[in-house]
Amino acid sequence: MADDKEQQDRTEQATPKRRQDARKKGDVPRSRELTMTGVMLSGASFILFLSVPIANRLVEDFSSSLRIDRSKIFDTDYGPLALAEASINAAWTMMPFALVLLVSVFASATLIGGWSFSMKAAAFKAERMNPIKGIKRVFSANSLMELMKALAKFGIVAAIAVAWLWLSVDEVLMLGRQPIGSAIQSALKICGVSLLVTSAGLILIAMVDVPFQLHSYQKKLKMTRTEVRDEFKETEGRPEIKSKIRALQQQVATRRMMQDVPTADVVITNPTHYSIALKYDDAAAGAPRVVAKGKDLVAAKIREIAEKNGVALFSAPPLARALFRSTKLGHEIPAGLYTAVAQVLAYIFQIRDGHRPGQQYPVRPVPLVDENEF
Repeated sequence: MADDKEQQDRTEQATPKRRQDARKKGDVPRSRELTMTGVMLSGASFILFLSVPIANRLVEDFSSSLRIDRSKIFDTDYGPLALAEASINAAWTMMPFALVLLVSVFASATLIGGWSFSMKAAAFKAERMNPIKGIKRVFSANSLMELMKALAKFGIVAAIAVAWLWLSVDEVLMLGRQPIGSAIQSALKICGVSLLVTSAGLILIAMVDVPFQLHSYQKKLKMTRTEVRDEFKETEGRPEIKSKIRALQQQVATRRMMQDVPTADVVITNPTHYSIALKYDDAAAGAPRVVAKGKDLVAAKIREIAEKNGVALFSAPPLARALFRSTKLGHEIPAGLYTAVAQVLAYIFQIRDGHRPGQQYPVRPVPLVDENEF
């Protein structure tokens, strides 16, 4: 009852991390019926396509094994040696067939779950020796499904095999009247076709089993909401820790930004809410860059550092608001503000460089900015 209640609480789909952890443990979807079908089809195809060369090789092996040299008839050591040689020849003859079956086992097994190798899956677990859990597994829904599949598979395969043998009985009986070479070839073809026909029933079973295994696997990996939250906290970090990290990062960025304020050419202010420090490098042939920006307390700190280091302050509320909204730290100002900023910088540079005797004192500009564009 507890397991059923726990499964009912698992309403959330598995996260990528949970799927990855399951794969590391060797827990991937598998279908025995699909693997068996692949092995049967591969074996049948191999026998049908290579029945002639296999039959010729078997005839040669039989002939050499049954032929005894006259001088060795009374040699007591000849029998075991001949048997060993015949066994080795037979093994070499069937080696390609065994390799095809081995490859098909691995290839078929990875069709729905992919390749997965994990020592954790083969490790000893004491809970597997628990008889109570063993009984639960025996009487579980999965075991019932496996029993139904086994019975269905036996019934379908047996019915197809009996029907095919009944239709091929005359062909089988004719084998005894054929020469040994032809009989072996015909027997191999009959075996290959029989395997191929029998595999048709396994294909039907695999078509039912594969969706069932995928559904069962997805259901097994489902998580409760608590598990999802806990995993998120582990992977992304707890909200309070992330908040502290962001605060520290902001402090470091602000400290670095304040160190660049003394290098600015002008600080454009709101005059109290916003402060944007600009620097223009005529050698770089680019637009003025934002070296510092902020509002409220940060803006006040920028103004304070600028005053201490002799950086000019220029009050232009519309321009300050437009710069704050449309610029990024370390980037150049947008093209739409070139004219307004150029007027301010020209005024600041004239005052900073001083004016010659007889020249009129520069008139403070009034930058015109359409704030709706920014």
